[in-house]
Amino acid sequence: MIIPLLARKFPYLKSYLAQADIEMPLEQFIRKSLITSSIVAITLSLSLFMIFYKLNINLLFILPAFPIIFIGIFFFFINSPKAKSNKIVREIDREIVYAGRFLLIELDAGIPLFNAIRNVSDAYPNIGKYFGKIVEKVESGKPMEIALNEVVEITPSANFRKVLFQILNSMKTGGDVSQALEGITDQISKEQLIKIKEYGKKLNPMVLFYLLVAVIMPSLGIAILALMSTFTGLALSLGNLMGISFLIAILQFAFLSTIGGLRKGV
Repeated sequence: MIIPLLARKFPYLKSYLAQADIEMPLEQFIRKSLITSSIVAITLSLSLFMIFYKLNINLLFILPAFPIIFIGIFFFFINSPKAKSNKIVREIDREIVYAGRFLLIELDAGIPLFNAIRNVSDAYPNIGKYFGKIVEKVESGKPMEIALNEVVEITPSANFRKVLFQILNSMKTGGDVSQALEGITDQISKEQLIKIKEYGKKLNPMVLFYLLVAVIMPSLGIAILALMSTFTGLALSLGNLMGISFLIAILQFAFLSTIGGLRKGV
């Protein structure tokens, strides 16, 4: 009952599974995520129970731990296809300009489009997987246009879809594939250069802020607390130090996530 409900709750998940190349039905993936989340939540809750018991911390604080951990882990697994899809996008976009120019050189040399696509699939490991799918579909008897359309539906990279659309449009209209491919490759190259420059501008102040707030301030803060505990008799228990370490870890993770978010599309 709950699995069909969750399947309707996350309608985008099916497309992300296809884009992430995860060959698993939607319901089976949700069931696996629920089981794995339950196991991880139980394990972590028991670990917290042992730590709290040893440190004489009120065990009532553990009661909300299981549902919080379970929900967090479940959403982590549910969003993992999207994260994998985004990783594939970055891998494809790193190769797309080179693959496009490789394909352009092949076509200018008089090599047929299908053979040129086959050569690209052998030359580039990441984007080559999707060109390889086109080759497989054509060799199984499908027309080139249908094979291109089917790969467009499963590729997560918007830039790669642009390239395939240009090839499709040229085939349908009888235009010059090389000319269309050259235009879209140059456009993607310019867009990537602009994104790299924008990323550099955003990254410089973020690095300074990160060094100040996440490195210098915690280090100085702990050193000052240690001195104060020596001269004023301020007691620093293991629980306090673990709490400080936990907050610093959250701060570090937040900064790394922010910086990782800035890299999107670069």
